[in-house]
Amino acid sequence: MSKKLQHLAIIMDGNRRWAKEKGLASYKGHQAGRENVKKVIEWCQQSDIKILTLYAFSAENWQRPKREVDFLMKSFCQAFRQEIKELNKENIKINVFGRLSDLSNELQKLIKQATDLTKDNTQGILNLCINYSGRLELVDAFNSIKKQKASDQDINEEDIKHHLYGKDMPEPDLIIRTSGEKRLSGFLLWQAAYSELLFIDKYWPDFSKDDFDSAVDCFHQRKRRFGC
Repeated sequence: MSKKLQHLAIIMDGNRRWAKEKGLASYKGHQAGRENVKKVIEWCQQSDIKILTLYAFSAENWQRPKREVDFLMKSFCQAFRQEIKELNKENIKINVFGRLSDLSNELQKLIKQATDLTKDNTQGILNLCINYSGRLELVDAFNSIKKQKASDQDINEEDIKHHLYGKDMPEPDLIIRTSGEKRLSGFLLWQAAYSELLFIDKYWPDFSKDDFDSAVDCFHQRKRRFGC
């Protein structure tokens, strides 16, 4: 089995704790985390990792303080306005996964513009999971299948795969979670069945090139088993 790292997924955890430990407002942690996203995109390109999937905002994150949520939504809008053109120049395709209908009209419009602009790019793929939950993804997949299948027809694995947000996207080879927490928190529940998992005891803003390289090396040292 090939050990090429084609698809890397990251749960970018720890922005708020990073800021708190430094005596900063939580939004400062999110700002620092956003800057790190730019670096990781570049590192993936340098390492010939074609697909990067980032857990940017979970469906549960709406429960956070309104001021923080509002900042994050504005930050997403700002990122789509300011950074998509550069990613397009780098020939990177943008996908956004989640229940996008719950987002503001402005953000939905910016997401559509970004995905339309980059849909034919071939150098790499950046998937952003916004208002995402692995359980909701499966619920949405089953409801979509029900609309297309007769009530007496069985649902199989291929049906589910073709109705996920990412449809036929290759499953992640490696999933990294920063901050020291050791759980998936609903991230890519179907797709993660055989992914290698790596938990790093650093907050996301502190995730460095050395950490990235160590994670890639760790993946290549593992013997992958697609079964029990």
